[in-house]
Amino acid sequence: MENRWQIAISAGLLAAVWAGVADAFSLVTWIGFLACSTYFAQTKPGFQGVLISWATNLSGVFWAWIVISGSGYFESPFVGYLLTGIVTAAMCLQASYHKLAFIPGAFIGCCITFAMAGDIANILPALILGALLGYSMTLFTGQLVSLTHKWRTFMGTSNTNKVTAQTNTSE
Repeated sequence: MENRWQIAISAGLLAAVWAGVADAFSLVTWIGFLACSTYFAQTKPGFQGVLISWATNLSGVFWAWIVISGSGYFESPFVGYLLTGIVTAAMCLQASYHKLAFIPGAFIGCCITFAMAGDIANILPALILGALLGYSMTLFTGQLVSLTHKWRTFMGTSNTNKVTAQTNTSE
């Protein structure tokens, strides 16, 4: 991983910014980090990855809402168990639609909703901003990598094989 320093700087700085923004606007910080993780875990680059993250996380929020709402109509916990099984199957089956193919994203959204007891008003802003956080980290890392290459060229140390070899030996 040749660019680990750029990734570390980007992730660290933007994570600190996110924590501050979340605190200032009373957003749930950990939800944003889970949405950011969804962005990095799915395989589509760029803004398309943000859209996949949103679609899958928000589908999970929807499915959890179904379980929470449906369970509330019945006194028996078995209805909740049954709904959980049905929803779990649905989250897996929805992956046949390519925009919802990242199954862990749905499970992350679902788990967030259960953890927040269905508090959609506090879930959605952090979930949406969290995917943008991941995208921003990617963009910022790209800028840092570009600056690093320009700096190395300017300093006459543009031999990336030498840098890669040094990086790999320190693992």
